[in-house]
Amino acid sequence: MKLRVAVIYGGRSGEHEVSVRSAEAIMSAMDAARYDVLKFFIRPDGRWEPRPLVAEPGANPGIDVVFPVLHGTFGEDGTVQGLLELAELPYVGAGVLGSSLAMDKDLTKRVCRERGLPVVEHAVVMRASLDVDDQVERIGLPVFVKPANLGSSVGISKARTRDELGAALKLAAQFDRKIIVERAITGRELECAVLGNHDPVASLPCEVFPSREFYDYEDKYLLDAARFKVPAELKPGETEEVRRLACACYRAVECEGMARVDFFLEEASGRLYINEINTIPGFTSISMFPRMWDAAGLPFPRLIDRLIELALQRHQDRKPTRFSR
Repeated sequence: MKLRVAVIYGGRSGEHEVSVRSAEAIMSAMDAARYDVLKFFIRPDGRWEPRPLVAEPGANPGIDVVFPVLHGTFGEDGTVQGLLELAELPYVGAGVLGSSLAMDKDLTKRVCRERGLPVVEHAVVMRASLDVDDQVERIGLPVFVKPANLGSSVGISKARTRDELGAALKLAAQFDRKIIVERAITGRELECAVLGNHDPVASLPCEVFPSREFYDYEDKYLLDAARFKVPAELKPGETEEVRRLACACYRAVECEGMARVDFFLEEASGRLYINEINTIPGFTSISMFPRMWDAAGLPFPRLIDRLIELALQRHQDRKPTRFSR
């Protein structure tokens, strides 16, 4: 009997179009002999088509497992995961805590630092006060300015001067009330894919070669000019360290199912830094998460199978848990 998979995509975030492209790729890769796909599209205004899921156990008959393909806010940040928990539906990817924690770049860095994992120095600025305080002054210039809770490089700028910093803060503030200012690293951009629940495994890392000064939204999804190397040409010790840190970051934020961990390899010091973790990475034709697993011998259709298996496994593991006296 086929598994009935509800794919949720679209959404209210600035990554709506990326979500649509990712979902289309996932649905095309699903084995029609194994799965019946049920589409749940969320419009940019937040309305669901053809209908919303109901946050009540047993109220969504005909669904065996849910595959959220929602990038950014209102989907990758624990909100939809909370809905699915209330509905008692198995779902692909991280739970409420892992999703919300990984979505916040500031909190991710704090948790990683507490675990002794290397992160870039950063400061937090709130939308209510965009003044450059002493914390930012200590970091120096140049810096990257980012909305704390968004992905796909939306709202990110590199600032080399105080004037550019002011403009970058205003741009980022359009997308979040919490803004990250971090020291700009000169070096290589690496990514590593992770799969698993309690026993995560990491792929071989890849390297990104942006066509612009940094790997921004246009470079990721519009220009089709960035280059990638899978696997990245690293020293054996560096490769294993990327994989180790990717799994360590994954565990630190209590991620499950899947994630892509992004790194910087600083040119001057040779140090690796964890940049961020993405709990619903891109699945478009140029996205590196499926390409890294394909290079590891796990083709796209089998990757989808594995993600669904992990979702069902986690749901089964939670069944013995008591939620009342």
